[in-house]
Amino acid sequence: MSKILFVMTGVDHWTLADGTKHPTGFWAEEAAAPYEAFRAAGHEMVVATPGGVVPTVDRGSLAPEVNGGQEGADRIAATLASMAELKSPIRLEDVELDDYDAVFYPGGHGPMEDLAVDTTSGALLVDTLASGKPLGVVCHAPAALLAATGADGGNAFAGYRVAAFTNAEEAQAGFADKARWLLETRLVEAGVDVRVGEPWAPNVVVDRNLVTGQNPASSGPLAAELLKKLG
Repeated sequence: MSKILFVMTGVDHWTLADGTKHPTGFWAEEAAAPYEAFRAAGHEMVVATPGGVVPTVDRGSLAPEVNGGQEGADRIAATLASMAELKSPIRLEDVELDDYDAVFYPGGHGPMEDLAVDTTSGALLVDTLASGKPLGVVCHAPAALLAATGADGGNAFAGYRVAAFTNAEEAQAGFADKARWLLETRLVEAGVDVRVGEPWAPNVVVDRNLVTGQNPASSGPLAAELLKKLG
């Protein structure tokens, strides 16, 4: 049995360009689908957030229309309700990487607010990358990569092939013209090699020990790739 660290956003909003605080948090499927896969494989999970706050689910991510219908929405909600780890997260600041076999970051717009500028998370990402342990990051969670500074002062993920929520998807979701910045653009500016797939279709990119997914539909396939790496 392996021990997998879920690093999750600690905020319940995303500040838009006009200063509006859009209600958000983590995206349900992106936590639930990997959790289901890891639990079925017999692994243990621990949730960590900045300050140890209980993570907030984006209410929009529980709707039937984004979960393939009511049955899918009910399954996702039931999985979240079963995740005792969500109710008692540890402080991200207290994480010891040696205690874990893999690290996983679910998305949602929340990471755009906090993890994108969280130096503790950035240092953990740098250390995980260097350790060779499997590192999974999905959808908007690659915003956290922006806080990962290498020894040379540049981004530690520069040159890595990565999938992340795209500008096209942000536009189709109705936020591209409201956001202070766009994830795909910022990653490219940091030297990350963003591999863009079709909007809303699964797109998982594996580069060394890094496994990334483009959108919610990529979270299940990403979990499968992480399980392969865990053996």
